[in-house]
Amino acid sequence: MNINIRVATPEDNRLIAQHFYQLWLDNNVAASSLQPNWEQTTLEFIDRARQELSYRAFLAEVEGRAIASISCQLFDGLYPVILTENCRKYGYIWNVFVEQPYRNQGIATQLVQTTIDYLKSLNCTKIILHATPMGKLVYERFGFVSSNEMSLNLQE
Repeated sequence: MNINIRVATPEDNRLIAQHFYQLWLDNNVAASSLQPNWEQTTLEFIDRARQELSYRAFLAEVEGRAIASISCQLFDGLYPVILTENCRKYGYIWNVFVEQPYRNQGIATQLVQTTIDYLKSLNCTKIILHATPMGKLVYERFGFVSSNEMSLNLQE
């Protein structure tokens, strides 16, 4: 199988949003738990991230059809950033999605490597992501490690 990895264009944003939606469904989130305006919300987020956070997405294509995508950007932070960029400039990877028939064939690995290369080109000092159970092994092969993030579930 010949896989072509390319940079996504703004014309691909709707497909990227659809992949993001499907990613949640594939991780056992009920469609009723997703906002009805999920597509518009995602498209607006991508537009802002493209303008302000060096957002870039990559598509994997087979015979000219996109079968996988990945998104990345500079991490926007959870609190005011007071550290210099040479100390802390984080990249963030999100929306790693491969259509079901193409999984376990190394496509996500190729997309992650391409994304790491892009974030390195931005001089990021670290890359962070939130792994799904399916993706955890892929990321560990690249050297991603669990962090000290802690959470408290307030819903049963």
